[in-house]
Amino acid sequence: MAVDTSDEIVQDFLVEASEILELLNEQLVDLETSPDDAELLNAVFRGFHTIKGGAGFLGLDNLVEVSHVAEDVFSLLRQGERSVDAALMDVMLQVLDILNRMFEELREGTEPGPADPELVSKLRVLAEGGELEENPAEQPGRSGPEQSPAGEDETGATPAGSGTGEITQDEFEELLDAVAAGPEPETATGGHGGGAGGEAGSSDEITEEEFEELLDQIHGKGGFRPEALPAVEGSPAGEGSVAGAADGGKGSDEITEEEFEALLDQIHGKGGFRPGAVVVEESRLVEQQPAGMERREAAAAPAVKSPAGSSRPAKQKTPRPSQPSGETTVRVETQILDRIMNMVGELVLVRNRLKTIDETLNDEDVSKTVANLDLVTSDLQAAAMKTRMQPIKKVFGRFPRVVRDLARQLNKEIRLEMSGEETDLDKNLVEALADPLVHLVRNAVDHGIESPDEREAAGKPRQGTVRLSAETEGDHILLVIADDGRGMDPDALRRKAVEKGIMDEETAGRLSDLEAYNLIFSAGFSTREEISDVSGRGVGMDVVKTRITQLNGMVEVDSVLGQGTTISIKLPLTLAIMPTLMVVLGQQIFALPLVNVNEIIEFELPQLNVIDGQQVMLVRGKPLPLFYLSNWLVRGVTDTIRERGQVVVVSIGTRQVGLLVDQLIGQEEVVIKPLGALLQGTKGLSGATITGDGRIALILDLPSLIQAYAGRH
Repeated sequence: MAVDTSDEIVQDFLVEASEILELLNEQLVDLETSPDDAELLNAVFRGFHTIKGGAGFLGLDNLVEVSHVAEDVFSLLRQGERSVDAALMDVMLQVLDILNRMFEELREGTEPGPADPELVSKLRVLAEGGELEENPAEQPGRSGPEQSPAGEDETGATPAGSGTGEITQDEFEELLDAVAAGPEPETATGGHGGGAGGEAGSSDEITEEEFEELLDQIHGKGGFRPEALPAVEGSPAGEGSVAGAADGGKGSDEITEEEFEALLDQIHGKGGFRPGAVVVEESRLVEQQPAGMERREAAAAPAVKSPAGSSRPAKQKTPRPSQPSGETTVRVETQILDRIMNMVGELVLVRNRLKTIDETLNDEDVSKTVANLDLVTSDLQAAAMKTRMQPIKKVFGRFPRVVRDLARQLNKEIRLEMSGEETDLDKNLVEALADPLVHLVRNAVDHGIESPDEREAAGKPRQGTVRLSAETEGDHILLVIADDGRGMDPDALRRKAVEKGIMDEETAGRLSDLEAYNLIFSAGFSTREEISDVSGRGVGMDVVKTRITQLNGMVEVDSVLGQGTTISIKLPLTLAIMPTLMVVLGQQIFALPLVNVNEIIEFELPQLNVIDGQQVMLVRGKPLPLFYLSNWLVRGVTDTIRERGQVVVVSIGTRQVGLLVDQLIGQEEVVIKPLGALLQGTKGLSGATITGDGRIALILDLPSLIQAYAGRH
């Protein structure tokens, strides 16, 4: 059946569910390491409950079934009737994958198909308190999506602490919900055996012992006075009080709806009880008192002792700061944000043009106006960029699951540490970084971290650590993936490079350790002897390096044998506007990405030397490879030796080279424009922009430029 995804309710549900599933992915892994965290357990329960409620409202029965049974499992966990273990989490993470698949189908406009019956059977076993090894067919049946609300599921009415003769706050709230629902008398008396055991959870009655315990909880042991209850209108004398029911009136252990409402009137005042408030207050109690059920009971007990007409204590909370009326967020399509960003980029170009004109006019009024325009444009640019920013947590959130699953697959013990998750990054960069970071983390788990026995033999803790961090450095972001594993042996990397035919033995011998570490980014390079479904094909790291370079970023590797490896990635915060260094070659202006520029130094001919046919200049006593950019990019220029000039020192990976230019203009923020069809794909060029004087400048892609031309000159 088709689903109208343009419907606003469906869209809201998809957005909310997507956020919940992202959180659940992290929370489930965290819960496995912190099974006693009641607040985390409640958060997971509420997540499945919210998805079930939304799916039920839209009539998505297959979604309801899976999320409802998953909710039942966590209901048992909350009540302490089950404990969190790896086998249970394996099933719950599979459930999460199924839910993600269902929502993908929903986004495509089709009703989600049914879940794997075997997985649902496992869930039902867990929800019934059984073990996965048992035959699911032997477990008690369950009612599925049309079952009663979550508070009345298979967990039953038997108190979690029945051994102590008490009922929990959850069960008290469920009782109030059952009374407010007004069940038919036939439903209240037939069909369930009337026991107080596992089947009582689907009944609307409580036993005499449970009601006595409820009265003791409300009034204190022996504090309840039956004679104080008013008679129920229309009932025979002696039968209108709760005392009559408690003492076995009509020969039954149950009380009627009217009798229980009389009790509520005594507690809250005539008409003072509002069933809808119970559910709200329960959710607040869960959030405010996550440490355990006993604290919620302690908070609830004085509530019913308050005078008639008074509100529950949860409503007597400290006043919150005034909240703005109406909605505080608006959902906007990304295409609109992209268009705004493009228009802001055009405004930046106009500003740059006006600043150039202002320098030639020497008019004070014009200078003030241009200065104000410059300030406003900068603020507008920052605000527009902020609308496109997302916390990198959107990417980081998937790694706990990745590490957990891979560690179990490889029989390793690994702890993932993350920091800087709130660091903001351009939305396009966040999406583009997902795959490279996943591969780097998988690589750290597979290649970096040793097996527990190997670590123990080396004097390390059995549990390895992978660290993932993000921080802002000026207009760039620094990402670090580090592990405390076996590290890399540069000599082994050199030998492997020769063995793979990547370079000859002499060239490999001249590589520094840092250059040897960067061999892992070579196409076809892998230190794994056997190919597995995790690694060994020698294509992953090459793709990572290529992707990072396409994003105008840099990646560096450092390692210490036996101690671990650190991979650092430096990227611009946004791809829309780039800080550049403007230079002149011949009569043409070129822009060098500032992320690659280290320094600018003056060049004089006596500094020039030739080593192995390569021109170099000495910088602080070290040789720096020198290239004449004009020889590569200006038509008709031949190899010439210049007396003096400016050398721009740039970083390409771990290498540094000097680029001799004809003239420096200065630093300028530019808006990147794509190249036309004739220049598209040209090595060494990444885009174009318009300068402040209205001329077109080509933006250089330095890594591909060096790779394409350095070997020819």
